[in-house]
Amino acid sequence: MTVPRQPQPPEDGAHPAEGRSRMIRRRTLTLLIIVLLIGVPAGYLLISAAQSRDSGRDKEDKYSATGLTAGWPSKVQRRVYEVPITHYSKFVAYYETNNWKTSRLYVQFQTSNHGLRLFLSRVGTTEAALHNGRITIKDRDKKITGWDFSGPGPFKGLTHEQKDPRPTQDITVDRSDPKRAMVYVVSETTP
Repeated sequence: MTVPRQPQPPEDGAHPAEGRSRMIRRRTLTLLIIVLLIGVPAGYLLISAAQSRDSGRDKEDKYSATGLTAGWPSKVQRRVYEVPITHYSKFVAYYETNNWKTSRLYVQFQTSNHGLRLFLSRVGTTEAALHNGRITIKDRDKKITGWDFSGPGPFKGLTHEQKDPRPTQDITVDRSDPKRAMVYVVSETTP
């Protein structure tokens, strides 16, 4: 009686040769795992970096712009700088600057005579405090905003100073239209 021979392992510890199709499947699976583990996160990082760079450019463009932007400042800006624009105002535009020393909000708007009185009372002053012929907007602020007060006017103005940390407002009003007032405000605060 002969004893069946058991397959002997190949010499030098090598495994039996696997079929060609099995080897291709194994390599394909390995490649797929590498792509999923390395390629997908790398692709995500590239997309994220591109979006971040674009976002930074958008912010840079937004904050490097000079001059006024048509529209209303945010409620937070109006509250921080204490510029209570009346609801029925027109031609509203604003611009904000910030640095380590001071922050300024530049605002212009047109309002009715009642709206002017309401705005001034909310700021904490009155129409009687406006001085005839006084333009309180400084030359530096005129350059930033492009405001030009060389027209016929009449112009009236006041500086509403408040104790820190509350802002100080330079307010100039163009009364060339007796039914409407064009209001220019520079509200400055120190952080």
